[in-house]
Amino acid sequence: MFQEPLTERSSQELPVQLARRLGLPFEDDLRLLTRALTHRSYVNEHPNIIEDNERLEFLGDAVLDFIVGAWVYKNYPEMREGDMTRMRSALVRTESLAEFSRQLNLGPAMRLGRGELHGGGRDRDALLCATFEAVIGALYSHKGLDAVREFVLPILEPAAERMLAQMHTLDPKSTLQEWSQSHGKGIPLYHTATAEGPDHAKMFQVEVHLMGKCLGVGTGPSKHIAQQFAAQAALEAIANLGDEE
Repeated sequence: MFQEPLTERSSQELPVQLARRLGLPFEDDLRLLTRALTHRSYVNEHPNIIEDNERLEFLGDAVLDFIVGAWVYKNYPEMREGDMTRMRSALVRTESLAEFSRQLNLGPAMRLGRGELHGGGRDRDALLCATFEAVIGALYSHKGLDAVREFVLPILEPAAERMLAQMHTLDPKSTLQEWSQSHGKGIPLYHTATAEGPDHAKMFQVEVHLMGKCLGVGTGPSKHIAQQFAAQAALEAIANLGDEE
């Protein structure tokens, strides 16, 4: 439901209320937290405000990547590098950070313009994720890494346990794409090499290519199944290469 735009006074009170509710250590200076809650649509409608939260969002994204990666490395000492990458990616993806925002009830504290309010911006994953990252950036700027860890870990730990239980359900195609993108190798491309047999019993052979190289071949009664087998073969090839290094 659309909410009326905030008055200037209520807008100024939001950071104070949020800091108190979440125990955020901004009591001596709320300017960074206020900026973290300020979307550019709000700035566009308030000429007296010159800074939105996009720079803090950028900083928070980098800080979260580091803290989450370090936490996964420390807490899962037997986990392979590829699985650590998958875990980190799952924890810092837009949907996960948006859910963290909802747990903290950041939506009502976001300073949005009328258009974003009309569009349901307080519950949009992209805006909730950006605001969470901006709050992390503000907290890091104000108090450093230890303060961010203290704030994030109680949210992170239960989410990581849930994701660990779900990781085995990811299909090989999704796993291969996460690996390839996290390593800067682009998106895997699937090519149907052959399709043989009658229509009611056709068998497909599919190759998966990455950066111009065929990494795996799979065969199945549908293109989708053949692609899954090809992706699994590619993952096994990648794992074998890692073992040889």
